[in-house]
Amino acid sequence: MSVVTIHQAKTNLSRLIQKASEGEEVIIARGSKPVARLVPVGEVKGKRQPGSCKGKLQVGPEFFEPLPSNELSGWE
Repeated sequence: MSVVTIHQAKTNLSRLIQKASEGEEVIIARGSKPVARLVPVGEVKGKRQPGSCKGKLQVGPEFFEPLPSNELSGWE
């Protein structure tokens, strides 16, 4: 884990992103106070598959009912 100031982070952002992508945690500090943490984004688990929730979600008949007038006025 490395700690850098905001100024150092702005100057060396590409290097810090590389370190984070390699698994190192980078702490960004304002003076001596830590304010942010740079970590790698988790791996994407897979591609989205259209229809993968088919049969798992249900919409009740109330969904198709008209909105009450007080709620509808907020949309106009």
